[in-house]
Amino acid sequence: MKYGFWLPIFGGWLRNVEFEDMPPTYDYAKKVIQSAEQWGYDTTLIAELYLNDIKGPEQDSLEAWSTAAALAAVTEKIEIMTAVRPVFHNPAVTAKMAANIDHISNGRFTLNVVSGWWEGEAKQYGGDFTEHDERYDRTTEFLEILKGLWTEENFTYHGKFYQVENTVLSPKPVQRPNPVLYAGGESEKGKQVITSLCDAYVMHGGTVEEIEAKITDMKERRNRVGHEPLQSFGMAAYVICRDSEEEAQEELKRITTVKDTSGYAGFKDFTSKSELEQQIQLQDYSVSNRGLRPNLIGTPEQIAKQILAYEQAGVDLLLLQCSPQLEELERFANQVMPKVEELRNE
Repeated sequence: MKYGFWLPIFGGWLRNVEFEDMPPTYDYAKKVIQSAEQWGYDTTLIAELYLNDIKGPEQDSLEAWSTAAALAAVTEKIEIMTAVRPVFHNPAVTAKMAANIDHISNGRFTLNVVSGWWEGEAKQYGGDFTEHDERYDRTTEFLEILKGLWTEENFTYHGKFYQVENTVLSPKPVQRPNPVLYAGGESEKGKQVITSLCDAYVMHGGTVEEIEAKITDMKERRNRVGHEPLQSFGMAAYVICRDSEEEAQEELKRITTVKDTSGYAGFKDFTSKSELEQQIQLQDYSVSNRGLRPNLIGTPEQIAKQILAYEQAGVDLLLLQCSPQLEELERFANQVMPKVEELRNE
């Protein structure tokens, strides 16, 4: 199992808690990633949203790609997985930027491809927000251009959404043939795109049974098209680690009690503009990406046993959220990671 975490760019992960002592600043993000690198974390995921989806659209948040480039220069080992949403990006320019950050990081830059779901944000920032399946058609062209520019000396592409002519991209990325392309998707269209063009699958939080079924399905799809197996299956999860189960449950109750809905501005678009396999409720939306569903809640031993169940189901990367991030990532590294190894070796 590899351990990753969502970079804290929104000022926290809890929509029902106003202040989490994790400011949305570059200095805090740098402290978290440099500390986590020393504690043994493998990956950080930087979400790309131009409005604050957690604390409300009027609150501060960090921009993903400039933050990724800055952090690539001040870290040494950790993978920097940065989200990219085609509705906001020129693919040729994106390919060039990604190759450059890959060189800055010496081959540690990867992408999480997101077709997008927040129509209100797209209107504010000039994104060409279309119907669900058309967004995936755009993503297909976007990925084909990225991969073409990263692998071919001269590349031409004439599509519905994008046109590039005799384009030269040099230098190529450090990673060959391309930086790892992660993506998540639950619709039929999304799974088709991931199966044909991406390298790894990332999932919202779910029960062990739900996640195992998704992994089995994606493996079968990949096999049917004759591609190499997907490189990784990652899952988002929110962690509440405490000395006793009672303390953990008290914290769960605190963070899921809805008091103010300002942080729920994107809830309607998330549930209506995406094709989700699981109906989600406001409690699920208390933290992002259905992070409470994996139930990584309890004592270090309880959490470690649950992690091993996910490992058995095929998950090989956990993308963790916790609050406050710095302190809880340290607690997880000191108490849960060793317990997983101990239980695995019994």
